[in-house]
Amino acid sequence: MLLIHANYLDEEFRLVQGDIEIQDGKILRIGKDLPRRPEDLAVDCEEGYTVVPGFVDVHIHGCAGADTCDGTREAIETMARFLLQHGVTSFCPTTMTAGQEVIERALTASKDLMDHPVEDGARVVGVNMEGPFIAKEKKGAQKEEDILSPDWELFRHFYDLSGGIVRLVDVAPERPGGHDFVKKAKDLCTVSIAHTTAGYEEAKAAFDCGITHATHLFNAMTGLSHRSPGVVGAVFDDDRVRGELICDGFHIHPAVLRTAFRVLGDRALVVSDSMRANGMPEGEEFDLGGQMVTVRDGKATLADGTIAGSVSNLHQEIKNLVKFGIPLAQAVKAATLIPARAIGMEQEIGSIAPGKRADLVVLDKNLEIVAVYH
Repeated sequence: MLLIHANYLDEEFRLVQGDIEIQDGKILRIGKDLPRRPEDLAVDCEEGYTVVPGFVDVHIHGCAGADTCDGTREAIETMARFLLQHGVTSFCPTTMTAGQEVIERALTASKDLMDHPVEDGARVVGVNMEGPFIAKEKKGAQKEEDILSPDWELFRHFYDLSGGIVRLVDVAPERPGGHDFVKKAKDLCTVSIAHTTAGYEEAKAAFDCGITHATHLFNAMTGLSHRSPGVVGAVFDDDRVRGELICDGFHIHPAVLRTAFRVLGDRALVVSDSMRANGMPEGEEFDLGGQMVTVRDGKATLADGTIAGSVSNLHQEIKNLVKFGIPLAQAVKAATLIPARAIGMEQEIGSIAPGKRADLVVLDKNLEIVAVYH
């Protein structure tokens, strides 16, 4: 198959024109005027379309009425099918702070779909564990009674049970045992600072132990001020650490997003952090980690007004970022290659390059999705 006359973002995320040849689910070649055989299917992409890599969501709890912590293959399948419709071709189902059995079921269900994917859904590329090793003071929408201090043995149990597919694990490093946990867990997966009371110095010390990621930067952590830089300042100040950004317009003000993208550059990655209400009617109540959430005017909150995840998706967030003033190429890179890099899969997904999976999204001039290849 050939996509011909395509305007596409190349490996360096420069907008170029040429052909993309796909064979056996992989990108075989890219370039100008690639030779065609009579039997090749050729799709002309010249009419104002832009081809970008399939989106990679490494932090998503649920959508379309389903949640990772439902702990069933059916729930993960529902998420996968919904996500593909919105241009997400790879994702990490994300657990929350919950009881051990709930997390175990979620890991097992995710592994099942990773091993036996559905043809009409996004591909599971690992699991993200947000909790239970967080700080109660910064729990956000996480369930307090299930919060635990960092426990290496318990995490190793979860990791082994999942077949080693945990790609990200969150930790509040200031909790007892936090540094030891980071030093051990970093050899298995990416370790992220999250839901934490740590200050600047504590965060920097945790980075020295092996943390290279920050979960939903600015949210559920100490913020940036001129005399107390906090976790946000530590991330800004340390090239070893990437920062997740929820770009729905609620979690982070557009002006702050512009600042974050300028400071972080290729360390900024877009996540949805969406919950099961994503794609569902507003005004109804939905469960998130054992707590009830209501969505009004596109904003998901607990009864006390605490923001509880999002109801957005990476496609909408890319459109938001462009509207906020972020260049399209940078916004797309932050939703594709950078998250792929964060979970160690940049050699397989995240950009348009020979040898990578043929995960592609075709956008029109208004950035609406015309087609998804995966």
